Formats: sequence, C-alpha cells, structure tokens
Amino acid sequence: MNIILFTTLKGRPGSINLSQRRVLVPLLLFLFCTSILLVYTGYRFGDQSGAQVATVSVSGNLTADLRAQRAELADARRQTEASLDALALRMGQLQAQVVRMEALGGRLVGMAKLDKGEFDFDQGPAQGGPAEATGEQVTDANELVAAVDKLASQLADRERQLVALESLLLGQSLNDQVYPEGRPVSSGWLSSFYGKRRDPFTGRKAMHEGVDFAGKTGADVIAVAAGIVTWSGDRSGYGNLVEVNHGKGYVTRYGHNKTNLVKVGDTVKKGQVIAQMGSSGRSTGPHVHFEVRRNGKPVDPARYLQAKR
Repeated sequence: MNIILFTTLKGRPGSINLSQRRVLVPLLLFLFCTSILLVYTGYRFGDQSGAQVATVSVSGNLTADLRAQRAELADARRQTEASLDALALRMGQLQAQVVRMEALGGRLVGMAKLDKGEFDFDQGPAQGGPAEATGEQVTDANELVAAVDKLASQLADRERQLVALESLLLGQSLNDQVYPEGRPVSSGWLSSFYGKRRDPFTGRKAMHEGVDFAGKTGADVIAVAAGIVTWSGDRSGYGNLVEVNHGKGYVTRYGHNKTNLVKVGDTVKKGQVIAQMGSSGRSTGPHVHFEVRRNGKPVDPARYLQAKR
C-alpha cells in the first residue's frame, strides 16, 4: 500500500510505502502503547470505583456501630438514673425511720430513767478503729439498693420492737401511777392501826377499816395514786370524805377533812393535794382516816404505805 502525500515541499508530491519496515514498526509500537494506556486507564478507573464502594460500606458500618453504642449508653444512663431514684427514695424512708426511732429511744430513756449520757439518741453511736484496705471492689448500684432495702427492713423491725417496749413501759408506768403506795400526808404520825380496836366513843371493840394519821389542822392530804374522784362531800361517820377510784379494783378514802379541794369527776394525779386535814364527822381531833379497798372490800393499808412495792 502506498500513501501519496501532496505537499509544497520542494514543489512536488511524495509517497510513503506502509510495507516498509521503518513505517510499520513505529505504527505497531504506537498502537501497542495506546492499548496499554487504555487498559491502564480502565484499571485505574475500576480500582477507584471499587475503593469508593468499599469506603461507603465501611462508613455505613461505622455509623451503625455508633448508633448502637449510643443506644446502649442511653439505656445504661436510664438504668443508672432509675437506680439512683430508687436509692434516693430508700434513703428518705430510712431517714424518716431513724427520726422515729430516735424519738422512741429518747422517750424510752426518759420512761425507764436510764442514763442520758450513756443512751444519747441525739448523737451517733461511738465507733472507731484503724482503717485497713480490704481490696474489695466498689459495690454497684443494684447491690447498694438491695443493701439499703435490707437495712430498711431491719430498721422497721427494730422500730416495731421499740414501739412494743414503749407500750410495755407505758403500761408499767400507768400501773405504777394507779397502784396505791405511800403515805396520804406529808407530815403527821400514825395514830391508829387497821383492825379491831376499842372505839374511842363507846369503848367497845369495833372494826377499824383503815389507819389514822394525826397532824395539824389544815395540813395537806395527798392522793396516793392517780384516779378519778367518785365522792367529795359529807358522809356518815367520815365527815368530809374524798373517795378516789384508781381502776383495777382499787379505791382509796380520805376522811374527816377540814376542806375538800377536789370534786366528783376530777382526775387526780399521784401525790396531788386533794384536801386539808381536819376533824369533821366522828372524830376526836385533827387527823385523816385513810382506807384502801380492793374489789369493794377493805384491806390493811399497811402494805401500801411503803414508798415502793
């Protein structure tokens, strides 16, 4: 094959013979390089596209992992907040129980007449000792809440025991208040005993159902126990009489008073002044006739005259 080229060079046409070796080799070399370049360009383009796809895939996986971790953190935060709320609630309940127990303890110390210096419920219990590391791990929130619940249950049980003890001591205190004991006068002397004696007016033997305390006119007459006044006024043989019902079958009588200081229905306390000593009624001089009756029957007051049972 001949290629004819028309050119102004030298004023005449020229020709190229493609079958000649000097032309064919460069042409083939050009075609080979062009092919290589096209293949390399296609490879690079395909490699970049694959890298982009891989990058998009990795980015999607990382985003999904981050979302999952955020969800786990949010759930852990909610659980922690719920545990803290439960712990705060329990702490409030414990504080209320401690306040009640301190109040109960203070009342029991007063009722039982214990040493307030030794049983001071306004101060924490004395503790001490050297501190040593144990190497134990910090308790997590769930274990702490469980420990607080257990402590709350123990405090509730102790509070019930203290309430029962308070009721027992209160009942004992009430029994002490209503049980007749002590002398019905603050001053004076025992002038006549309980039992059969010679009547000071007739000289004959007669039953004396109480004891007599002689003293000064106007001296204090004292209730030997707490109770309710069931009689206050003149009564045959007793003169001005005060009668007090103490419950549990106990009644006390205070006769021959100059003046009664209480009226029927009044509540009297142990040791309260209820009358003034006199010589009203069947009496030979200023004194108080003191009787103790148990279930309607007179008993010897001597056993009740002691300061303590």
